[in-house]
Amino acid sequence: MSTQPQMSALLENQLGLDYPMSLGTYDSYREAQRAVDYLADNEFPVQDVMIVGTDLKQVERVRGRLTTGKVVLGGVLSGIWIGVFVGLIFAMFEGGEGLLVRMLSTMAMGAVFGAVWAWLGYRSTGGQRDFTSVSQVVASRYEVLTEHKHVQAGRELMTKLDPMRAAQERLRRNQEQARAEHERQQQRGGTDPVA
Repeated sequence: MSTQPQMSALLENQLGLDYPMSLGTYDSYREAQRAVDYLADNEFPVQDVMIVGTDLKQVERVRGRLTTGKVVLGGVLSGIWIGVFVGLIFAMFEGGEGLLVRMLSTMAMGAVFGAVWAWLGYRSTGGQRDFTSVSQVVASRYEVLTEHKHVQAGRELMTKLDPMRAAQERLRRNQEQARAEHERQQQRGGTDPVA
C-alpha cells in the first residue's frame, strides 16, 4: 500500500487556503517576505497567508573552469573525509590501540579511491562540461495570498506599509476585473459600452 496519496492530501491541507485572494505581487521574494513580516508584526493571522512564486526559471551561475587537476583534488579531499569516517568506525569497534596508523591508512586509501573515482567520472563526460556552476530555481514574481475572510484587513495593512504599491495593486485588480467583465460580455454576444 502506497503512502503517496496520504502525503499528497497532507501537503494539500497544509499548503491550501480557502478561497485565496491576493494581497499583492512582488518582484522579489525579499519584498514578499517583508510584506508578510509586516502583517505578522501587526497581529494579522499569518497562518492563513502564503507566498506563491510564479513564472519559474532556472538560473545557473558559472563559477569557473573545470580541469583534471581540480577534479582530482576534489576527489582526494572527498576520499580523505570518507577515510576519516571509516577509520572512526573501525576505532569504535576495534578499540583505541593503533588508532593513528589506522586513521592514516584509511585516509590514504580514501584519498586514492576518491582521486581515481573522480578522474574516471570526469573522463567519462568527454569534456562536455568543463566548468563548475551553481544553479537555483527562482520565480519572476511572488504573490502574497490570504484567505478571503482576511483579505480586507490585509489590504488595509498593505496600504499602511506602502501606500503607492497599494494604489498600484488596486488599479491592477480593477483592470483585471474590467477585462474579465469585458470578456464575459463578448462571450454573451453583447456590446461593450466602453471602447
